[in-house]
Amino acid sequence: MATAPATVHETALRELTLVHRGKVRDVYAVDADHLLIVTTDRLSAFDVVLPDPIPGKGRVLHQISDFWFDQTGHIIRNHRSPRRLAEVLTDRAELAMLEGRAAIFRRLDALPIEAVVRGYLSGSGWKDYQRSGAICGIALPAGLRLADALPEPIFTPATKAAAGAHDENIDFAAVEQLLGAARAREVREQALAIYRHASAHAQARGIIIADTKFEFGLDRDGALTLIDEVLTPDSSRFWPAASWRPGASPPSFDKQYVRDYLETLTWDKRAPGPKLPAEVIARTAEKYAEAIVRLTGPPSAPGA
Repeated sequence: MATAPATVHETALRELTLVHRGKVRDVYAVDADHLLIVTTDRLSAFDVVLPDPIPGKGRVLHQISDFWFDQTGHIIRNHRSPRRLAEVLTDRAELAMLEGRAAIFRRLDALPIEAVVRGYLSGSGWKDYQRSGAICGIALPAGLRLADALPEPIFTPATKAAAGAHDENIDFAAVEQLLGAARAREVREQALAIYRHASAHAQARGIIIADTKFEFGLDRDGALTLIDEVLTPDSSRFWPAASWRPGASPPSFDKQYVRDYLETLTWDKRAPGPKLPAEVIARTAEKYAEAIVRLTGPPSAPGA
């Protein structure tokens, strides 16, 4: 019986055609209506894919997304397909490698925006607020500190940048121009509804979802559909609730540990990226593993 490798940095499936290799995901064509998407253990930082994979990272990301698809199905449909990997692949070694890190999804027309929702002040939102007192044209109260909770979650969309470039925050009027007024409102309402539901779930398990980004697509009937990864440590800023203190950025359940290490180097943040020490790889793997255990486990005791 074939066993899964400890890490998967890159795939080359023999029976399907590779159509896209992203920073983390390898995408294969199944047919005109379906794609097979593999979440690898690659890790990118500062828009550069690093040479060392993080053991277990791909499975964690894939399974967290799958968990949230189940949790949010009452809010919005998603792009999962009921088709099984064994229906399109026969190689036992490849099937073992893909176990828990790949699935078949419906092909949809992706909308050209990142649907970002923020519940706390951090990242580019903090920089915008310091500069203008607002984020994406949404005015916020004066005197907020880094990591402060916002009065209510806000929808702060961004453009989808080309490879190697950075997303740029845009206001809601720009989204209306791109999608039309009705569709823009629908995206905003659905993104906020998903965030509120997920945030309550995570908070009960000792995790603050400071912000996150969603992607949406349209099916053949024009129905809005949740696609891509959902509420993972790569697409969201997860903070341990016990460590949260306004005025300072809490530690994250994500690759921030790697970013902090890279900032100590003289690397110019261009490819190729530097190799990571074994202890940085191990600690990062622990961060990802802790996130899925917390999110999918029972509620935490008060104050935990």
